[in-house]
Amino acid sequence: MLIQIANLLLQVLVSIIAGACLLRCYLQWLAFNLGSGQSRTIGAYVLPLSNWIVIPLRKLIPSIGRFDVASFLAAYLLVAAKTAILLLLSGAALTNISWLLLALIDLVDLILSGLVGLVFAGVILSWLSAGSQIQHLVSLLVEPLLAPIRKAMPNFGALDLSPLLLLLILQVLQIVVSNLR
Repeated sequence: MLIQIANLLLQVLVSIIAGACLLRCYLQWLAFNLGSGQSRTIGAYVLPLSNWIVIPLRKLIPSIGRFDVASFLAAYLLVAAKTAILLLLSGAALTNISWLLLALIDLVDLILSGLVGLVFAGVILSWLSAGSQIQHLVSLLVEPLLAPIRKAMPNFGALDLSPLLLLLILQVLQIVVSNLR
């Protein structure tokens, strides 16, 4: 029971902070400026959650082009720490490096879960608050994922099935990832 409680608490804490690091990495990839303009809104949430771990790593590891290596590594380190703590609590030894691979699988699962949430948010916000600032921001984040699908799919007029197909692809990937555990 205590391990389940620790798992829940660590999962929530790490998902929020590592998710902020991954979102920061994605936003840099999309060339968002988190300090000004429209993206300032999301930067007000992402930066305080991730600065404490990303800034020290950024001093050691520079970005590679648009890829924010420090943010991605911060997310991985958080997930790896969670994995190590949970394995130690369950009585397992960290003698081999398989737990690092398990942490990588958990990170990929977190990425896929975040993308699923982003697509759902985009769809729901497009119905409920079309034209709002947050809806516009979410659509800017989801559009790079939907654009290749829209190009490959036939046009159904006002009916856009690309989010549904993207969700299907993401869930298939989640099944694959969960079977790697």
